[in-house]
Amino acid sequence: MRCETAEMMRVVKPLNKESTLSVTGTVRIRESKNAKIPTGEIEVVPEKIEVLGRCRHNELPFEINRSRQADESIRLKYRYLDLRNPEVKKNIILRCNVVSALRQAMTEEGFLEITTPILTASSPEGARDYLVPARKHPGKFYALPQAPQQFKQLLMTSGFDRYFQIAPCFRDEDARGDRSPGEFYQLDMEMAFAGQDDVFAVMERVLPPIFAKYGTYHIASEAPFKRISYRDAMETYGSDKPDLRIDLIVQDVSEICSKTEFAPFQHQTVKAVVVPNCGLARKAIDKLCAEVEVQSGSKAYWCKVDENGNLAGGVSKFLVDSKDALTEKLSLTPGAFIGFTAGKLGDAQKAAGVLRNKLGAAVPGHMDRERYEFCWIVDFPMYEIGEESGELEFCHNPFSMPSGGLDVLLKAERGELDPLTITADQYDLVCNGVELSSGAVRNHDPEIMVKAFELVRLGEEDVIRKFPAMYNAFTYGAPPHAGIAPGVDRMVMLLAGEDSIREIIPFPMNKNAQDVMMDAPSAVEEKQLKEVHIKLDLDEN
Repeated sequence: MRCETAEMMRVVKPLNKESTLSVTGTVRIRESKNAKIPTGEIEVVPEKIEVLGRCRHNELPFEINRSRQADESIRLKYRYLDLRNPEVKKNIILRCNVVSALRQAMTEEGFLEITTPILTASSPEGARDYLVPARKHPGKFYALPQAPQQFKQLLMTSGFDRYFQIAPCFRDEDARGDRSPGEFYQLDMEMAFAGQDDVFAVMERVLPPIFAKYGTYHIASEAPFKRISYRDAMETYGSDKPDLRIDLIVQDVSEICSKTEFAPFQHQTVKAVVVPNCGLARKAIDKLCAEVEVQSGSKAYWCKVDENGNLAGGVSKFLVDSKDALTEKLSLTPGAFIGFTAGKLGDAQKAAGVLRNKLGAAVPGHMDRERYEFCWIVDFPMYEIGEESGELEFCHNPFSMPSGGLDVLLKAERGELDPLTITADQYDLVCNGVELSSGAVRNHDPEIMVKAFELVRLGEEDVIRKFPAMYNAFTYGAPPHAGIAPGVDRMVMLLAGEDSIREIIPFPMNKNAQDVMMDAPSAVEEKQLKEVHIKLDLDEN
């Protein structure tokens, strides 16, 4: 026995950490149990040890169980080691379980899982396409789909009533905390002979049980989710993706404050967020206001109510004559904090929304963190005035059905109705301040579609040229249909309680859309370029 033990020690002693071993022996109950580790109640008395994979590096790029403390670029370069960390691995397991649960739930709802093409035609869908050169068709390109939007609508015209897939989507856009550059996945679904309420009902049955079961927090909104119009969301919460766990609201004080001597308020929209009994110190307030400016691009201002009911600190000296009006309008009491934002309507709303979120997170008692709070944002504007063009443009998805159909478009064309007042049967699903999904009742009528495009100076020929398959399919008689596509990556990020979407993706890219582990994107050989009829013309600088 001693000889065998010595032989096993001879095998083990020279090994580096992270080598892979096969241990054969007798499993027995530990004398000293340890509930803090998975094998805390048992141990193995080894009889044979075999080296299956030797680690040939004396030093690891990071300590495996502390990999999340390492620099992100190092973690991504050695992602296969990072994934050995149980804390990292559990997010990928969670993702697998959530995707499986989504598939099962959608199948039980009567949806068919149908995969749509990855190589398709380029079409204007809001982001940059990833282009793939076509070897057999010189000078022409495929595009990776930004979403299966057109294909799923074509399935509805083909006689399939309910479609879904866990769909890969490809967009050449910059990274954010809740957005991965390059590719992402969504629970893509569409329903024929359906409207907004039908889509809502399915999502309200599918998502809450999954969030309650797999989420970091085990409380999720029950059906029906709260519905908020886009304009009400911007007025009340300063955002079209409000975090309803926060009990603070945005209030309009333009009529009172725009007449003061404070220049930033004069002749502007002024919004206010009130926090009763706020104990924030001056240093914390200054930091919070600086964060609002960085995140929104607009300044935040403030004052407090002292024990005598007077305004103090911040911009209070400019509001002396407005104290009574503000006190009545905002129901101010001693100890209250008032944060202000000002500017054009959209700018003031956006900054107020950021201020609301910051205050809700910073002041105890105003944010119920441990829950998932869903809401629907509905009635989005169909059109807006483009910042660059100064002319009427589509606000979001041009294929959404305008509320009121052809009639409202004809009234707008005749000048009887301001097109900016037209809303679309379009909706967003929001959870804890994160936009999980956009969806819409689709514009399935070619006549209504063409009229909607004519208002933005595009005719039937433009529609046919840009979207030939969908337009032609609709001319053969299409059923009404509607759909939505919740983002799987964002969903798992919320469930895991992570702030970065890269933590729940097995092999994510970095913020510059690079895979540092595989060294992608990378240069290719001249022979490969010639095969696809491409010649590089790069600026030497």
